[in-house]
Amino acid sequence: MPQTDLSKYSNDWYQTGGSLLKRTVWYCLSACFLSSFFPFNGFKIGLLRLFGARIGKGVVVKPRVSIKYPWNLSLGDHVWIGERVWIDNLALVTIGSNSCLSQDAFVFCGNHNYKKTAFDLMTQAVTLEEGVWIGARAVVCPGVTCYSHAVLAAGSVATRDLEAFSVYQGNPAVKMKERKLE
Repeated sequence: MPQTDLSKYSNDWYQTGGSLLKRTVWYCLSACFLSSFFPFNGFKIGLLRLFGARIGKGVVVKPRVSIKYPWNLSLGDHVWIGERVWIDNLALVTIGSNSCLSQDAFVFCGNHNYKKTAFDLMTQAVTLEEGVWIGARAVVCPGVTCYSHAVLAAGSVATRDLEAFSVYQGNPAVKMKERKLE
């Protein structure tokens, strides 16, 4: 019976969109100014834009945020990214206007194919449409779209798309009720 053999792993096909120099400079600057307790939001926004992130107006990025590749990030207007949020964007992450990622939320675009002996890398984009709220310590998995004004409750895991104006909870997240705004 075949077994996993990580010595055969190769992600040579994967293109980050950034040269080794660009990635190295980003990691160093990110460690100093994004992943740290550095409090100056405007500077962080400017740094993200300098490295290719598309960012609207009124965006708030709290301290100790990790963003793998800013060139794979698109944020609408008035997006809030809470403390210790991790955006592991091996593919494009698009976050619509007026969306919120609460503290310790995790959005990731990569996974491994456990059916392959070499544990092949797989990547898929993630989209959070306008007005989405990802609760504290919630996880959004590769390929998921959270449609307009969907809510993922604290500690929940979205493994498939979330319907618009709906509240999801659990692991895996299931629809609990409609979201009614007043």
